[in-house]
Amino acid sequence: MAKSKMPPGTPDDTEHAFYEALQQADIERLMACWADEDDIVCVHPGGPRLVGHAAVRSAFEAMFAHGGVLAQPERVRRIETAHCSVHSVVERVSVLGDDGLQVAWVAATNVYVKTAQGWRMLAHHASPGGRTEPVEVAAAGPLLH
Repeated sequence: MAKSKMPPGTPDDTEHAFYEALQQADIERLMACWADEDDIVCVHPGGPRLVGHAAVRSAFEAMFAHGGVLAQPERVRRIETAHCSVHSVVERVSVLGDDGLQVAWVAATNVYVKTAQGWRMLAHHASPGGRTEPVEVAAAGPLLH
């Protein structure tokens, strides 16, 4: 039986499918995670804002020309409503270089929307990373802006 390209039914399922497709350099499965909206948005660390399916797909295809990306989401913080889920994650990105396996840390935000086809990614925004894990600061009490 052929494996479905569509992610299962929760925002977490879609996030898992997205990172698994990223690691396996599976462009069809990765693009199946995205919402069927004209204005999907993706920002890779240090890169431009990519808007729309063609731009997002092209960037991932170029990335996959060198193989999969070993990115693992950690320390997930979720804000969920009935039709939207925002995940703030710390991505642990492993890269094999001349000096062996190196790890970089990236702060990313993934936005999912509930569609007729299930939960799909609307936006992925990853900040430039570093060799040290990002520090998390939480407010001790009410925060006034």
